[in-house]
Amino acid sequence: MADPKGFLTTGREVAKTRPAAERVKDWNEVYVPGSLLPIISKQAGRCMDCGIPFCHNGCPLGNLIPEWNDYAYREDWAAASERLHATNNFPEFTGRLCPAPCEAACVLGINQPAVTIKNVEVSIIDQAWESGDVTPQPPERLSGKTVAVIGSGPAGLAAAQQLTRAGHTVAVFERADRIGGLLRYGIPEFKMEKVHINRRIEQMRAEGTKFRTEVEIGRDIDAAQLRRRYDAVVIAAGATVSRDLPVPGRELSGIHFAMEYLPLANKVQEGDFIAPPITAEGKHVVVIGGGDTGADCVGTAHRQGAASVTQLEIMPQPGEERAAHQPWPTFPMLYKVTSAHEEGGERVYSVSTTSFEGDAEGRVQALNLIEVEFKDGRLEQKPGTERRIPAQLVTLAMGFTGTDRSNGLVEQFGLELDARGNVARDDEFATNVDGVYVAGDAGRGQSLIVWAIAEGRSAARAVDRYLTGASDLPAPIRPTDRALTV
Repeated sequence: MADPKGFLTTGREVAKTRPAAERVKDWNEVYVPGSLLPIISKQAGRCMDCGIPFCHNGCPLGNLIPEWNDYAYREDWAAASERLHATNNFPEFTGRLCPAPCEAACVLGINQPAVTIKNVEVSIIDQAWESGDVTPQPPERLSGKTVAVIGSGPAGLAAAQQLTRAGHTVAVFERADRIGGLLRYGIPEFKMEKVHINRRIEQMRAEGTKFRTEVEIGRDIDAAQLRRRYDAVVIAAGATVSRDLPVPGRELSGIHFAMEYLPLANKVQEGDFIAPPITAEGKHVVVIGGGDTGADCVGTAHRQGAASVTQLEIMPQPGEERAAHQPWPTFPMLYKVTSAHEEGGERVYSVSTTSFEGDAEGRVQALNLIEVEFKDGRLEQKPGTERRIPAQLVTLAMGFTGTDRSNGLVEQFGLELDARGNVARDDEFATNVDGVYVAGDAGRGQSLIVWAIAEGRSAARAVDRYLTGASDLPAPIRPTDRALTV
């Protein structure tokens, strides 16, 4: 145990954020640079090194949390980094973006504030990069086998890195102009600066992974052609079909999916545009959807100079304490105030959009909504609660419905889909097509970054066994696994 009395003598302290009025003027990460390291050793010392560390079960990757907490407490950053990387290829991604189901499962969290596991994780990896402890790990010998990975999000990158290190020749195909998938274009710069992706890509290149951008399998390369060229294929293309809102006025200009709006803001930061083609500047903005993607739209609109920002959610407002039906160590649905919400705007719960109104030029100008409530498990509208709010820009952030079938990838491979529209797979992540595997949201459906990395690692083991008959790669999960926190 790091500090036997740490959980008794040290209170929970989290990363400090810059003042909201300051940070909305730039796109840098919201946290005060360097504020974590001075406090993180004591925070790691709060870990009780439990006999049964439920944080392991809360994390799909099975991160060795008590072990690297102990090293962080002792400020042995190299050892902490080694333990961190033993189960997670990209802790700088999860340390910034994961909602930390491990903290919900922390034993200390039964009656005290949980250990700041996420902050410890990101401190370890940031220090490891600073100290030069993160280096390429090329394979000692090549297997002579080739693997194509379709998609460069967290699942695809994790699978590619594991398979490269196992000695296979791996090529990652990405239809966008840069590597990273939703990490690159779906996550705003203020949540994760893209330097963290760029240096991982350079590490993977040095290890031997090849990257092919602006290549869409199904359009630019036929699936059958790809299958002939490679001994195995991993589909990690995500669940990119956005859920739509088919109400009157949906055809008006100024109504966009979140994944139309957010990438353009990120492209400005990449230097592709001086100003984004879709901007919130001077407009009344309405974000439909109360999840993390909706919050990303809120923070982006603030930085673009929106006149007002309103976020709508059809579900009731969650409580600030665990509900009785969500006991420890399950992941509770709690009222969450993100950095974007700290910066302003209004959040409206239990409402449903009924229609949009436009001007003579066909541009959205207002949105009509009505309050809703659940009765006997059914969602019902409340008569007399209709209201109209101004809206010159609307973003739809209501989640995703499955794998994109418009490019022919599913049909050309002959893949079977499950009842939810995801690519079907067995317990070894294998599809119905020999040698073709699926990992991440493409097979699981919309989920967390930590599940994507875990699935990428597990699928890599399955592919390695398919190619060589055995594998020393770890397999954190099976496709049917569900953590205590889900």
